[in-house]
Amino acid sequence: QVQLVESGGGLVQDGGSLRLSCAASGTILSINAMGWYRQAPRKQRELVATTTSGGSTNYADSVKGRFTISRDNAKNTVYLQMNVLKPEDTAVYYCNADIRSLRSGILRRDNYWGQGTQVTVSS
Repeated sequence: QVQLVESGGGLVQDGGSLRLSCAASGTILSINAMGWYRQAPRKQRELVATTTSGGSTNYADSVKGRFTISRDNAKNTVYLQMNVLKPEDTAVYYCNADIRSLRSGILRRDNYWGQGTQVTVSS
């Protein structure tokens, strides 16, 4: 069973930094795109940043220059370094990954979500 486990959320002051981690585990053959999304209260889930297996990255305009996504393919882990945090960054942050795995001997390609980690930025 493949799962994504996030860590690193918390409470930080305006202008502070946090680093989120998301580790994928299970019978994983390969991971294509990995990314971070967030959902603030009463808002829809939105893309924050994504990265491909080749290292290409994509960011939401609202976080460009402040957030950096990276991944360690050997550890099946993706990171999100968040600097100069603002109160409007407050949200639950979710990890997402496109994973090829073996399930009961069958090759599968599925999209997985982590359980979410709360990031709160106080003003």
